[in-house]
Amino acid sequence: MENTTLEPLITNDTVVFGLLAIALGFIFYTSSIKTGFWRKFYSIVPAVLMCYLLPAILASSGLISDKISNLYFMASRYLLPAALVLMTLSIDLKAIANLGSKALIMFLTGTTGIILGGPIAILLVSIFSPETVGGNDFDATWRGLSTIAGSWIGGGANQAAMLEIFKYNPEKYGGMVLIDIVVANVWMAIVLLGVGKTERIDKWLKADTSSIERLKLKVTEFTDKITRVPTLNDYMLMVCLAFGAVGIAHYFGNNLSDYLLLNFDAVSNKKSFLSFLGSSFFWMVVIATTIGILLSFTKAKNYEGAGASKIGGVFIYILVATIGMKMDLGKVLENPGLIAVGFIWIAIHAGLMILVAKLIRAPYFFLAVGSQANVGGAASAPVVAAEFHPSLTSVGVLLAVLGYVVGTGGALFCAYLMEVASGL
Repeated sequence: MENTTLEPLITNDTVVFGLLAIALGFIFYTSSIKTGFWRKFYSIVPAVLMCYLLPAILASSGLISDKISNLYFMASRYLLPAALVLMTLSIDLKAIANLGSKALIMFLTGTTGIILGGPIAILLVSIFSPETVGGNDFDATWRGLSTIAGSWIGGGANQAAMLEIFKYNPEKYGGMVLIDIVVANVWMAIVLLGVGKTERIDKWLKADTSSIERLKLKVTEFTDKITRVPTLNDYMLMVCLAFGAVGIAHYFGNNLSDYLLLNFDAVSNKKSFLSFLGSSFFWMVVIATTIGILLSFTKAKNYEGAGASKIGGVFIYILVATIGMKMDLGKVLENPGLIAVGFIWIAIHAGLMILVAKLIRAPYFFLAVGSQANVGGAASAPVVAAEFHPSLTSVGVLLAVLGYVVGTGGALFCAYLMEVASGL
């Protein structure tokens, strides 16, 4: 635990940002090489996974640290909402609606897997290591695990709500954050590894992928029709739309959350199912996504032809790199018992999703994005969706927003079940 207090070698965010940019450039350059070692390497390890791992290696080596960096805050508050606007400019709501109910079923299955997985993991680990899932009062392990449930069903706002509700010992909270980051990132790596084997997995699931293929084709045809060589005018107007929307999202998001917190007990009460409405981050994501959807009904939709979603993709990958900074690979085995709880928990989530996908013949895309909309939220679901096809990014965005809505209620239910399981 001693190196957590050590200052990293590089503390200047400008230099850290430069290092992350170099890391991303190296990954994208080497992944574009279609011969020799790099072709073999990226056929096994997806490029997007490396965008998490390289910053994680830099952080784990003590070169940089997310503890004193504001880059994640910058990327999540400025670049993420801008990306959501640019990536939903060309959204086709009708085509997304035609995807059917399987996307929603898989998302809700993922939520159910998290709710049930927590208490089952506690029961299983208590058989061979009862002290790992024990503890009394505010040191009780189930209280800490409730924050992970909040994170894995909704996101950061829901996680903070669980910490507030169950008052877990703040000195031990860092360990729970570690489990959250380590297990969620390992699971995301597995999901991304599956993207390269989508056809094989869909064949095993006996999935009907026709609606997804139709959406891909429709968006691709539209993009081909409007593609043009972008001008400086195009870029400036896209910056205007994206960051103008970021400003609007922040202004109304902050004011709306403050108003609701002050005037509605159901929102200010952290134990309420409606407490997520008090999160300014939630409103920022919702407002930015709504602005992007509204713009898709105007001529602004044609900026997709000038590369709107590609610029959004740049912003998302910068966010991905800053998330990677949060993962200290050296601490993975620091608390093996709790890490085991986390992996059993996510395995139950995964197993339930695979079972239901097999039963309803849902494509792997719905399984992967439905899972990440829960576990990863708005920062990860669009990334995973885009790995299947850029036209599918908006599906990830919409499901992630739904995750925030059900996050607090789902996490509360999970926490109460974990409390019962701990007492058995």
